[in-house]
Amino acid sequence: MKALKYLVIGLAVIAIPVFGIAQAPDYAQFKTNDEENNIEIFKLASPSVVHITNSRLVRSFYSLNPQEVPQGTGTGFVWNADGYIVTNFHVVQQANRVTVTLQDGSSYDAEPVGSDPDKDLAVLRIDAPGVELIPVNLGDSALLEVGRKVIAIGNPFGLDTTMTVGVVSALGREIDSVSRRTIQDVIQTDAAINPGNSGGPLLNSLGQLVGVNTAIYSPSGASSGIGIAIPVNTVKRIVPELITYGRVQTPILGISRIPQPDYYRELWGIEGVIVLDVVAGTDPERLGMRGIRRAQRGQIQLGDVIVEINGQPIANEDDYATVIEQHQPGDIVKVRTLRDNCLLEYDIELQAPISR
Repeated sequence: MKALKYLVIGLAVIAIPVFGIAQAPDYAQFKTNDEENNIEIFKLASPSVVHITNSRLVRSFYSLNPQEVPQGTGTGFVWNADGYIVTNFHVVQQANRVTVTLQDGSSYDAEPVGSDPDKDLAVLRIDAPGVELIPVNLGDSALLEVGRKVIAIGNPFGLDTTMTVGVVSALGREIDSVSRRTIQDVIQTDAAINPGNSGGPLLNSLGQLVGVNTAIYSPSGASSGIGIAIPVNTVKRIVPELITYGRVQTPILGISRIPQPDYYRELWGIEGVIVLDVVAGTDPERLGMRGIRRAQRGQIQLGDVIVEINGQPIANEDDYATVIEQHQPGDIVKVRTLRDNCLLEYDIELQAPISR
């Protein structure tokens, strides 16, 4: 017979049957909607995530022969079915060999296609015949709001295909890239990001890419709840140029800038971009913009110092590059300069970058 236990609730007595063999509960029926969403996103997006390892050739101290030494690991994701892989520039920086491992465990040597150190992005390509490459679904980072759920998938500390969940903690942050250029409008998240997550996707609740995980703020080097991702709208603008040209096609104004600008700005007590020289055949030359000259007694005489472009103040080279990269060759920009304490204004047509 079945044994009965009696549970007294208030004045009611309820008989509960107790079986000799415990039955495992069906956990599937206890899944919350949020858990179901997490599981679906992981199933949808993880086939697009790859593991990246890189190595360098170094000369052996004993034999003086070159040896291949592992340099680090990171994460990337499939951009399209043609074998293009997107990751962070710092993941593959200075690597002599890069290997991409897919979710099925197959590994391929990757060919560098293009990179943009200023935005910490790089594109690789693998030749994986007969393998179905599943591209990540692209979202729109302009639709993000603080508090929205985000999911990071990557390879922290070399642990393959790890998922962490968090929210968008802040928007519009700035970080310095490996080239010391400022990356603007980056996403801050509390989804756990650790070494090895770099280059991996940050996804929204639809499983769409909204950012590329690139950095953490941490005194220990491990996750401290502040992760940084490059917004996907920046990625969508840069990656096609890297695939086509190998580098970002930022237009040029037609000037050369002074080396060690911070030193000279401080020395001369000025703000702005110091024009070192103008390029022959460009609008700056035609309109009379001047670079640095030497006076008769050998003293350096400043020419034009760019202080504003299209109404945006220019205090340094970072401001200058940020404004210029928002335009295309053929655009006309209004440039204001300071020369001999006089403000000058030029309408300059931007030129296509010189092919390398």
